[in-house]
Amino acid sequence: MSVKVIATAADRRLLDESRGTRAMTWIMAIMLFLTVLAAALGLGTLGAAALLDRQLAGRLTVQIVEAVESKRLDQTQRALAVLRTDPVVTRAVEVDRAKLTTLLRPWLGADEADPDLPIPAMIDVDLRAASDAAVARVRDGVRAVAPSARIDRHESWMSPVRSFMGMVTLLAAGLVLLMAAATAAVVILAARAGLETHRDTIEVLHMLGSTDVQVARLFQRRIALDTLIGGVLGTIGAVGVVLLVGWQLTTLGSDLLGGLSLGTRDWVLLGALPFAFAVLATLAARQAVLGALGRYL
Repeated sequence: MSVKVIATAADRRLLDESRGTRAMTWIMAIMLFLTVLAAALGLGTLGAAALLDRQLAGRLTVQIVEAVESKRLDQTQRALAVLRTDPVVTRAVEVDRAKLTTLLRPWLGADEADPDLPIPAMIDVDLRAASDAAVARVRDGVRAVAPSARIDRHESWMSPVRSFMGMVTLLAAGLVLLMAAATAAVVILAARAGLETHRDTIEVLHMLGSTDVQVARLFQRRIALDTLIGGVLGTIGAVGVVLLVGWQLTTLGSDLLGGLSLGTRDWVLLGALPFAFAVLATLAARQAVLGALGRYL
């Protein structure tokens, strides 16, 4: 199949004779604008989910929940000793009390500075392997020396967030597929309308020896050009919106929202969308025209 992006003057007059801006171009611009936004959302969420998985994999928090301070300090030191000698543990650091009180300040108010307040001791732990067996081994070792210890696995309490991100990614992928299907439907309708409008011209072309494939090629060239021009315009507008939203996210100072960024691969995929939709429109137009010519002409 031969496809030329630059159509001749005769080709340009085949689908419509207006010298102004064609509606098809603006329709495709809107379709690609929405498609690129949906794709950017899906890719950004997918990247944030992958970053979250890397950050949380094998991370634990050990809390020593003991009301008596002397016992709490003793159990904390024993737990640290066990953790630092365990080969599956790569890092075990006690969280500073000042940092804990700062985190608790929104809930405790002025009471957070009370030295008699029994704040649990916390230990951040990184594991070499994020397996259930490694977590169970650490849990058993810590509780053997610190009965009041409670071990929280970061992956477990962040799983609802991870599930939500996965749902958003699937939803964005579904929207991209839906927009692709809608684009194909618009192209088919435009091609059939062009056939009906220029039915007499096509009959003359047939009498002059033109084949159905040659006639279909005229339509697909024109539709491919309209789709490509509109797609590039829509993509430029969508990229501007994505950059604006990304800049706004960086000003929030949130680690989770800050992960909603696009990498080089993501930008390449977004930039390829108008060309992919142009190919899709070309194929849809070709099949629509050949099918219609075979039935009616």
